[in-house]
Amino acid sequence: MRNKTIRKELISLLEEKEMTARDLSKALKIQEKEVYDHLEHVRRSLKAQKKKLNIDPYYCLVCDFVFKDRRRLSRPGRCPKCRQGHIEPAAYRIF
Repeated sequence: MRNKTIRKELISLLEEKEMTARDLSKALKIQEKEVYDHLEHVRRSLKAQKKKLNIDPYYCLVCDFVFKDRRRLSRPGRCPKCRQGHIEPAAYRIF
């Protein structure tokens, strides 16, 4: 049984260090796609606390394209530049 909610645990983890969605899913024992939903809610709720979810963006391992303007937090399917699917995951941190 959890003492904190998943989102509170997620916030405390991201305040300590930078983590990917996969790292968070392992730490919280939830599916990776659930992490993205929680991250979206956390991003909105942090504004009231004067904190920010910092995102080190996804990038293509083949052509080095950086997904810097991506609004969605979920992993992109493939690179728009080279059409390859070798994408380095984004990393998240709360400041």
